[in-house]
Amino acid sequence: MRDTRESRLLLILLVAVAFALITVDIRGGESSPLGGARRAAAGLLGPVEKAASDAVDPVAGTVRALRDAGTHQQRLDQITRENTELRQRLASSDTASGRTKQLDELLRTAGAGGYTIKAAQVIAIGAAQGFSWTITIDAGSDDGLTKDMTVINGQGLVGRVTTVARTTATVLLASDPGFTAGTRLESSGEIGFANGQGTGPMRVSLLNGKAQVKTGDRLVTFGSQSGRPFVAGVPVGKVVEVEATPGQLTKTILVEPFVQFTRLDLVGVVVVPPRTDPRDAVLPPSPAPAPSAAPSAPVAAVPPTAAASPTGGN
Repeated sequence: MRDTRESRLLLILLVAVAFALITVDIRGGESSPLGGARRAAAGLLGPVEKAASDAVDPVAGTVRALRDAGTHQQRLDQITRENTELRQRLASSDTASGRTKQLDELLRTAGAGGYTIKAAQVIAIGAAQGFSWTITIDAGSDDGLTKDMTVINGQGLVGRVTTVARTTATVLLASDPGFTAGTRLESSGEIGFANGQGTGPMRVSLLNGKAQVKTGDRLVTFGSQSGRPFVAGVPVGKVVEVEATPGQLTKTILVEPFVQFTRLDLVGVVVVPPRTDPRDAVLPPSPAPAPSAAPSAPVAAVPPTAAASPTGGN
C-alpha cells in the first residue's frame, strides 16, 4: 500500500475500531458480543499453541538441564576439593601431633639420662652393605655428629652411628645381627652382651652363669669408655625368655627391645655423654604388681544332724 493521505486515514480508523472492540469486550465480560469469536479463535489456535509448546518444551528442558548440570558439576568439584584439603589438613595435624609426642618422649629420656642430643629425622630405612639393618638420618658432620655416637629415641636404644656425611648419617640399628652392646640388668647389675636378631628378640649372654634373672626383668646399656659407642643407662628391653644352660659359664636370655625398629621417625644422637652413670634412672617406673586375691576364709564343716531315736510306747 502506498503512503498516501487516504491510507493514513484508513490506518487511524482501523486502530480506533480495534480500541473500541477491546473496550466493548472488556466491559461485556462473559456476555461480551465478541465472546463467541474469541472462543472460536481459541479453539482454532489452542491446538497449534500446544503443539508449538510441546515442541519447544523439551528443548527448553534440555537447555535448563545442561545449565543445571554444569552448576551441579562445579559444586561437586568444589566439594571434592574441600574434602581433599580437609583430609590433607587432618593428615598434617596427625603427623605434627605424632611428632610432637615423639619429641616430648625423646627430650624426657635425654633429660632423665643427662644426655645432650641432636634431634634428627629418619629419611630412609633399608639395606646397606651386607644387607644390614640401617637407617639414614638428616643430620651429619655439620651438626656435630661423628662416628660411633649413640642413637636413641623416646623408648630407648636405637643403634650407633657408623657413617657420617655433611648433612646425613647412617645408623646401624640394634636389631642388626652384627650389632653388639654391653648391657646391665636392672637392680642386680649383672653384666652381659646383647646381639641383634633381626625381627626377633635380642640375644643377651650374661657373664654370670648363675645370675638370678626372670621374665620381665629390664636391661640398660652398660656404657663404653668416654661414651663411645654407647653411653650408659639407655633402656634396651625386657627379658621374655631365660634359656636353660646348666653347667655353662654364661647364661643366655632373650630380650624384647623397647624400640620398634620398623616404625622409627624421630631420633636423637647423643653428642655429649652424661657426667655420671644414670644407672636405672632412665627406665620408666616399674609396673606395680597386680594385687593378689585375699585367701577366702575356710568354711567350717557342719556336723550331720543326729538321727532321733525311735521311742516305743507300752
